[in-house]
Order: sequence, then structure tokens, then C-alpha cells
Amino acid sequence: MLRVGILGGGQLGRMLLQAAANYPVETYVLENDEACPAALLCRHFVKGDIRNFDDVYNFGKGLDALTIEIESVNEDALEKLEAEGVKVYPRTAALRTIKNKITQKQFYSGNGIPTAEYLVTENLNDLRSKDHFLPAVHKIGQGGYDGRGVQLMHKKEDLEKGFDAPGVLEKMVNVDKEIAMLVAIGGKGETVVYPPVDMVFDNRLNLLDYQISPADLQQQTLWKIEAIAMRVVKELKSPGIFAVELFVNRGGDVFVNETAPRVHNSGHHTIEGNYSSQFDMLWRIILGYPLGNTDAILPAAIVNLLGEEGHSGEAHYEGLDEVLQMDNAFVHIYGKRETRPGRKMGHVTILSKEKHDLVYKAHKIKNTLKVVSK
Repeated sequence: MLRVGILGGGQLGRMLLQAAANYPVETYVLENDEACPAALLCRHFVKGDIRNFDDVYNFGKGLDALTIEIESVNEDALEKLEAEGVKVYPRTAALRTIKNKITQKQFYSGNGIPTAEYLVTENLNDLRSKDHFLPAVHKIGQGGYDGRGVQLMHKKEDLEKGFDAPGVLEKMVNVDKEIAMLVAIGGKGETVVYPPVDMVFDNRLNLLDYQISPADLQQQTLWKIEAIAMRVVKELKSPGIFAVELFVNRGGDVFVNETAPRVHNSGHHTIEGNYSSQFDMLWRIILGYPLGNTDAILPAAIVNLLGEEGHSGEAHYEGLDEVLQMDNAFVHIYGKRETRPGRKMGHVTILSKEKHDLVYKAHKIKNTLKVVSK
């Protein structure tokens, strides 16, 4: 039985552990919160900091393989473990490239992968001299997550909202659609892609509001997206599962926005909506099994359940009974005890043959199910 460790115990780790029940694996989780969503589902829980070299190294040295649920892990420890024979998904070199927004953008431009024009900024004072590049988006090099570490800049005064740390200033793209492509790559280089996902964002929180898969795209645009996403993953030279986020403009041009080297929010619908979920797929890759079937069983939509504004404390789910009575609606509550504004507390997947039904139910759920504090 393979001993596999997961660095991070949030909802992604939890869902990965749910899929692990189907396979011959002994699971370990490293996380500093004993009440984290993944803690109750793993075989072995180890309390520790995923950013600390010693914690990560000591956790991983007795295991066969490691994977991540968030990029902010100690890659020096992973590199040492990899050199000692522990399999790491994704490989440390790929994680290093993606973890920093600066090296990630340089990776795209260096490999001829279309991405928005950008400038590297060293600090806030350096950023102030780049007003000629506006409108643009400023992204902190390291540490940004779930919309944090991103500032939209339309005029010179907005530069003051930037980050006083190394980062990237990206030229703003006139976006028609934001698409996510999940690509899985096995240990022998074999690949499969999932149907594209159309992501609709909450501009107030800069977080995913809801998503629909498969995305409604012209065939030529779809081919272009698939080819670009595949190029990104192939150039990273690592087995694993990758979520490539892309912008499509009105003219059908495609630009890579960012890549996540792990299971991803944009793939949660695959649990019910696809024959092999993104979580099932990652276990197949880690275990060296054949890659799964990525075909959609039915079109799907996802609504993220976020903590309501003005509510912090013990979580309570208003409207849950009403949503549970809806046809083909699947509620996932992540088991986080405390809610706070904008915190991801769960998601609901909806399946339907009709796109208008998906959109209608997504909006209904968004307006019905609220995460508040008691």
C-alpha cells in the first residue's frame, strides 16, 4: 500500500481524501490546524507548518509520495525529499516556476505561450513610475491566493494600492470570457483534458462566483485553448493535474492568465459531473494507473458558498434545507467551524441538460443559501 502525504488540510485535501477511499493508499496530512477540513478523513494527521523546512522534510521522508493542495509550501524541503527518492506531484521544479507570479510570467513569455504584456516591479516606488502602462493589474510575486494579492489599476492614483514587494504589472486584457482548462499528465507523459469551464467572477471579492462546464465556445477557439493549455503543461515537465486559467477576448485571441499545479476550484464540478473527477485523476497519476475518462456525464454548474459580509464566528447555513430539496443539486460543506466574510465554506454543484436551467439554479442557490454566524 502506497503511503501518500498531502501538504495542507483545507477543502482540497478533504476532497482528495474522499476520493482516496477507492484506492490502496495510506494517507497522511500535514497542517497546523487540528480542526482543519481534512483532519477527520486522513489515516494519519501530523501537526506542522507546510512552509517550514523541517516540518515538511520530517513529514515526507518516510513516505512514498507527496502532493500539495496549496502552492505556499517549503519547496526546498520538497527538493531534498525528491532527491532522496520521494515522488512529488507536481515536481519541485514545476512548483518553483508557478509559485512566484514573476517566474510564472517569465515561463510563459520564455516558451512562446501567449500571455498579457507585463512589467516586473520591485517595490511600490518602482510601481509608481509605471503609470504609462495603465490600465493594468498588479499581482504580488508570492503569497497571493483566492483574489488576495491582486489590485486592479485604471488611473495613476490607483498605483498607491499596489504592493510594496516584488510583483508583476500586467496589461489589462479586454476579457470576453475567463476559461479554465484542467489537464492531467501521467508519469509516462500521457495526457487528458477536461471540457473547458466558463468562470464568472464576483468583481467585488475577485473570487469565483459561479462556473459552467462545458463552456460555450466556438470550435476554433476551443482548439486554440486546448493547444495552449497543453503547451503550458508539457513545458512544465511534470506529472500531475494542472488548472490553466485563460482569457478570451472578443476577437477570439487567447491569453494564459495563471496556472495552478494542483486540484482546483474550477474542477470541483467533476465530482458529480464527469466520469473521473479531478481528485480521482490525481490518485490515478500518483499510483501509476491509467488516466481516467474526462468526459462530462451532464453539463454542470458550481456556486461557491462564501461567508457573508458582516458575519464572523461559528458557521450557520441559512436556506440549506431548501437547496437540498432541489433536483440534481449536490451540496458540499467543507467542515470549517468558523466563517468570515468571503471565506470559502463550501460549494454546490448543479447538473442539467439545459444551460438556462443551470444558470437559473445557480442564481437561486446564490440567493437562497447563506453562510452566516450564529
